Amino acid sequence: MNEADFKRAKANARKLKVVVKRSTRKNKKLDVFRKGVKIASIGDSRYNHYHSYIRTKGKEFADKRRALYKIRHNNTRKKKDSPSYFADRLLWD
Repeated sequence: MNEADFKRAKANARKLKVVVKRSTRKNKKLDVFRKGVKIASIGDSRYNHYHSYIRTKGKEFADKRRALYKIRHNNTRKKKDSPSYFADRLLWD
């Protein structure tokens, strides 16, 4: 995850009243914290997310990938405080 994407994720995290840091877990992008307690590790570092797709493939391609992501994770991305919830709002906004 490049610095611009990390800053965007941090800005989105402030809206959710959480803090994000680069993950210490293998193959994860971000760790999500609330009041100093880790609540989730999100994003697979081996794959792209919305903003990295915009940078590399263009907005039209990124929008298609985002739509597919949201369909694929529709059952879990709405469950508050789940890893899928944070990935949806921090990486696929």
